[in-house]
Amino acid sequence: MTVAVVQFGGSNCDRDTVQALESLGIDAELVWHADGLPEETDGVVVPGGFSYGDYLRAGAMAARSPVMAEVRAAAEAGTPVLGICNGAQIGCEAALTPGAFTTNASARFQCEHVHLRVENADTPWTSRYEAGEVVEFPVAHGEGRFEIGDEELATLEADDRILFRYCDADGEVAPAANPNGSKHNVAAVTGDEDHVAVMMPHPERVSLADIGPTDGQGVLRAFD
Repeated sequence: MTVAVVQFGGSNCDRDTVQALESLGIDAELVWHADGLPEETDGVVVPGGFSYGDYLRAGAMAARSPVMAEVRAAAEAGTPVLGICNGAQIGCEAALTPGAFTTNASARFQCEHVHLRVENADTPWTSRYEAGEVVEFPVAHGEGRFEIGDEELATLEADDRILFRYCDADGEVAPAANPNGSKHNVAAVTGDEDHVAVMMPHPERVSLADIGPTDGQGVLRAFD
């Protein structure tokens, strides 16, 4: 499998993502957005960073790049697509998944490790975990608060499309464990099909065994 990691002006987690994927034996290549997706693309990651300097709002400009039409077409054809942090903002703006990410409740940039509870272990992104398992990922964002209408949220919950929620070390989903004010502590969701997902925490930053914890490997192994 070859995973295309799409670069925009301002992306800064692209090379980290390639390194994390390759450390798991997954072929990955950097793809400049203006060049479009390679013909042989078996997976797509839209990585973190600050595409276009987060002008207008985070992810808004990148979501309208022509490459995102190709990403949508790939997703509709069954190709696994993952948006991480700024990539999650882009994914929501491009309607790959519902909802939106907006300014943190603190109105500050949040950079810290957080605990996540696995809500649905029956997806490509979470099948290496157990339902209810608590993992630890880093976050680094200024606009990471997930917002969605009540009816849409109820649909996500009914359809088991919430992958992770922010929680404490014991797995309790509580306001104090929510780093950005996301609605119902939501940290990651899928699109209409579970091979498409966006998440605010960074799995690629906890995937290299030689430098620290590896809780994020399970997410990236969806591309195996």
